[in-house]
Amino acid sequence: MKIKSYYARTVEDALAAARQEMGEEAMLVNSRKTPLEARHLGEYEVVFATVGPVGAATEASLTLPGESKMIPTAPPPDRLSMEVAELKKELEGMRRAITRTACAPAQWVGVSQDVSDAYATLTGAEISAELAREVVQAAGDRLQGQRLPLGRAPQRMDGAAFGRALVEELSSRFTADATLGRGPGQPKIVALVGPPGCGKTTTLVKLAVNYGLAARRPVLLLSMDTYRVAAADQLRSYAAILGVGFQVLDTVTSLAQAIEENRGKELIFIDTPGLGYGELEDSASLGHFLSTRGDIDTHLVLSASMKPADLSRMVDAFGILRPQHLLFTKLDETASYGPILSEAARTGKPLSFFTSGQRIPEDLEVASKERVLDLVLAVRGVQARSAA
Repeated sequence: MKIKSYYARTVEDALAAARQEMGEEAMLVNSRKTPLEARHLGEYEVVFATVGPVGAATEASLTLPGESKMIPTAPPPDRLSMEVAELKKELEGMRRAITRTACAPAQWVGVSQDVSDAYATLTGAEISAELAREVVQAAGDRLQGQRLPLGRAPQRMDGAAFGRALVEELSSRFTADATLGRGPGQPKIVALVGPPGCGKTTTLVKLAVNYGLAARRPVLLLSMDTYRVAAADQLRSYAAILGVGFQVLDTVTSLAQAIEENRGKELIFIDTPGLGYGELEDSASLGHFLSTRGDIDTHLVLSASMKPADLSRMVDAFGILRPQHLLFTKLDETASYGPILSEAARTGKPLSFFTSGQRIPEDLEVASKERVLDLVLAVRGVQARSAA
């Protein structure tokens, strides 16, 4: 395999040069604006790759600004195990080189491999590029004990120490708090709000079982979901099975009255209708009620499988209800958990609970910083915290 960067005024010019030198089989791997320090070479840096004929001796090269490197990729054919090991080594080297040129922000100068790997890990988990850049920069500052000049990234450093600094910096960007209710008084009143299909009702029942029935605390379930046909029937069935009180309410006046009449309960859970982005204005009375009641703990329930842009849009839309916590469901339906951390960091709202299935009450867990870092960083995060 041969990999090479071409610098040109336009991507089309680079493509023509690559096809002329590497042949029609040249494949475009990546393109980006040339970093400022190499802008004299051309406006765009375009990376191409081509694969040589089977059985022929081939070579892989990656031309970086001020650097030319040739990596042999044809070990002796009579040593199969050595060939496989050598190939793995070369592919890893190529991956690192491409990561350094393609993933690191263009304004970083002399970026180290630890930094580019960390940035690629964070953005690969779908943490916002801006937050990933800030975290990696701040982790380097933590490690080196100083603020680096704008536009520069940490260079040489101890990899394990940088991993610990990265975890510490990520951990400082968000909070987790699984407290139910606001203030020391009774009852603890919890309202779940969110878009349709995010799992509010099932999550409410899980909370009622785990924090009410399991602790032998009197529980009351209230439903404001009169939008959908027979929407309250599901919660009514759960209440009958659990043996707890249940009421369906259609106005905020009746909701306030039900709360006052049940001050003897220890836990009151309020289920609300699923509201789409364009329906929030129609629920102004409910929004005003929840946002002005200092005794109601409102959790915004969101699906972890939502696209990052849609997630941010929905969080901002539900801001009129002034939720105190973010609660994420359906963790089993995605492999990218960075948006959870990004939204917690962006809004400053603590994460409360996670759900990862339909089982009641098993598929509910307390949100914690350790759990979030495990999800976002995977093995890297576990190793970094173990080292710390």
